Amino acid sequence: MEKMSKSHEDYLEAIVMLGGTTEVSVRSVDIANKMGVSKASVNKAVTALKEKALAEQPYYGDVTLTEAGFAYGTAIYERHCMLSKFLNKELGIPADVAESEACLMEHAISDDSFEKWRAYIKKLDL
Repeated sequence: MEKMSKSHEDYLEAIVMLGGTTEVSVRSVDIANKMGVSKASVNKAVTALKEKALAEQPYYGDVTLTEAGFAYGTAIYERHCMLSKFLNKELGIPADVAESEACLMEHAISDDSFEKWRAYIKKLDL
């Protein structure tokens, strides 16, 4: 799947973190609270995700991910968790710093580089 904006990736990741799947929906207000943004910002982002066939939302209803949206959001969340854990446990970076830096890195690394890094990490047995 082609890369999308950091912002849209963050929304997909937040929905996954809140327990959203293809079957379980998430309320817009919960997404707004998690991300520290307004409900209007969530509505704008969800509209863009719907246009990309990554999310579904009935008129003023809760947000559900499509299979593609769930796969993309889960991949971003997995990157985040692996990067944060590596920075914190292997490099000794404080957890809060590791968390915020992982959030930046998860969007910048290419799929190919991430796969090579993941293979390397598996050898370390983290």
